[in-house]
Amino acid sequence: MSSSERPAVAPVAPVASAHTPARARGGDAPPRRAAVAGLVCGLVLAAGITGCGFRLRGDVTYAFSTLYVSGPPSAPIVVELTRTLENGGETRLAKAPAEAQAILEITNVVDDKGVLSLSSGGRVREYLLTKRVSFNVHDGAGRDWLPAGEISIRRSYTFNESEVLAREAQEQRMLREMQTDAVQQIVRRLQAAKKPVA
Repeated sequence: MSSSERPAVAPVAPVASAHTPARARGGDAPPRRAAVAGLVCGLVLAAGITGCGFRLRGDVTYAFSTLYVSGPPSAPIVVELTRTLENGGETRLAKAPAEAQAILEITNVVDDKGVLSLSSGGRVREYLLTKRVSFNVHDGAGRDWLPAGEISIRRSYTFNESEVLAREAQEQRMLREMQTDAVQQIVRRLQAAKKPVA
């Protein structure tokens, strides 16, 4: 039989084996990648929400049902503390001490800046920022719900004379972060407050 008379043979499709890569098999790689990407995005979003100080309503409980925040109304930490308490937990903020079961009194807020280290030439190399917040929680009769306490937060940063404006902006950002940290610490301590014995 000549080559021109031989019957045509249909091409055979390759058979995928257990060792064939998923991409070659056209398997479930894309859905799997999509699921992993969705999980990563969810974790990043959750971390971002937590970092912004966001708290779900009702996730914080206190021993008191009403609270009055006492302190300079225009003080930034009092404003942020009030907003945080309003957005977390079921405790209602009272407008006057007489309407509250407990009174949170911010007695002192101090921001301090000191030299942490010097270069070999005697120039400032690092600064240390310190924020101190003193407070107590009591009722209208002066009985303690929470003993007087103090929050102390420290942060340091390097200083470069050629980047004065950038370092000043960094300092202000760090002070805001320290204030938020102080507010969150006060909120956590409020959860440990106990009703005074009559």
